[in-house]
Amino acid sequence: MSLLILDFGSQYTQLIARRVRELNVYCEIHPYLYAEELLKKPLPADLKGIILSGSPCSVREADAPDIPQALFEMDIPILGVCYGAQLIAQKCGGEVAPSDIREYGRANLAYLASENLLMQGLSANSQVWMSHSDTIKKIPAHFERIASTETVENAAYQWAGKAVFGIQFHPEVTHTLEGKRLLQNFIVGICGCTQDWTSEGFVESSVAELQAKVGKDKVVLGLSGGVDSSVAALLLHKAIGSNLYCIFVDSGLLRKNEYEEVLHSYQNLGLNVIGVHAKDEFYKVLEGLSDPEAKRKAIGKTFIEVFDREASKIQDVRWLAQGTIYPDVIESVSVKGPSVTIKSHHNVGGLPEKMNLQIVEPLRMLFKDEVRRVGKALDLPAPILHRHPFPGPGLAIRIIGDITPEKVRILQEADYVYIQNLRESGWYDKIWQAGAILLNTQSVGVMGDERTYENVVALRAVTSTDGMTADWVHIPYELLAKISNEIINRVKGVNRVVYDISSKPPATIEWE
Repeated sequence: MSLLILDFGSQYTQLIARRVRELNVYCEIHPYLYAEELLKKPLPADLKGIILSGSPCSVREADAPDIPQALFEMDIPILGVCYGAQLIAQKCGGEVAPSDIREYGRANLAYLASENLLMQGLSANSQVWMSHSDTIKKIPAHFERIASTETVENAAYQWAGKAVFGIQFHPEVTHTLEGKRLLQNFIVGICGCTQDWTSEGFVESSVAELQAKVGKDKVVLGLSGGVDSSVAALLLHKAIGSNLYCIFVDSGLLRKNEYEEVLHSYQNLGLNVIGVHAKDEFYKVLEGLSDPEAKRKAIGKTFIEVFDREASKIQDVRWLAQGTIYPDVIESVSVKGPSVTIKSHHNVGGLPEKMNLQIVEPLRMLFKDEVRRVGKALDLPAPILHRHPFPGPGLAIRIIGDITPEKVRILQEADYVYIQNLRESGWYDKIWQAGAILLNTQSVGVMGDERTYENVVALRAVTSTDGMTADWVHIPYELLAKISNEIINRVKGVNRVVYDISSKPPATIEWE
């Protein structure tokens, strides 16, 4: 790896990695406990520097996350961010205490050592973003102050004569206006990392690695129609050609016409795709289930059964390919172990064991935006490349309550009107994710001279970068009115349309 980020549990850790990758430098995130492993053997030859992340913890707590001081004393550049900066200072003889004035949000650098390598090119009075309740009251005697704000004297420091730095602010957030320049100073100027982490380079190296790993073995992959599995399929196809077998299952819970359209797109790409009609099986196991978790588990179990049945028809398969991406990997090795389950993941983790297959995950080190860039380099068609994220359980978790073929029909028709209008108006590409939800309530309406008692459809549209947080989209009222009118007029069984204006958090993107 070129750069290592040690994670102390900050909500911003992934964002640090994204900013590093934007500089075309490869980096990896590991829990802070990984520092112990690093010290047991010689440092990797390709490791150029280390960044210590922030944390929700305080270094003053008895059980605060910690790393050996010996790490700071090695001949490798280190940058501590917020908690990381406080940890270095405290372990080296400085003093960390509760802030007299807690500093959250925008601040400006009142003092800046502009000649310092970390601070070169930054403007006087540069805006930074603070988020801490502790502060470094006193830096160690062998440290030098290199930046201050009006209220934080030791906003940044350097260990005199060593490439060890600490900053109290967050350079990875956009509110730190020159944060990218600071990170570039550290990563390129101080660490000497080369900026050669590109989509084209990733494709070239991944194809070579896949060829070496898989050889002439057969690989089976479950396609979903989404960008992750599609890019994974194209990479594998480029590496092993016809030895890749793709299975695309129609669960009956896809969007209107999606099965036919996506299958057609894949065949045009030269992929060996097996389409499976299995909606009757899914509808049967979902019958009478209303609980979201019960629905997810029933769908996952049925998918495994269908996929295993179809894959077993292919002789001598050795590998199962998955479109796992880096946020999934980070989640599984987080600081405190896997996060508390909010909802069951739609990836079908039981397949490798059931089928006795080895796993290959060609995208496991990429973020979603990087997956799209790789897809573009592989000439993935735009409709798939820019497709909104779609939940693994499909429309089953956009139908509140139990599932019936009639409810699926209603939601497919309403969703189709919604998405088509977004595409035609140019709003689709401005939105991270959009979809319609069929509620488990009915409302009174009037159509013609008759009283109706029909279904309510909610529309959801959010902006996001990675789905971890999201804000609702301010779609113009005129467009919402047009969509509502068309859904009510065209979709039999709907007489009311509402728009969801909840952000994540506290809401989630999906309703179930």
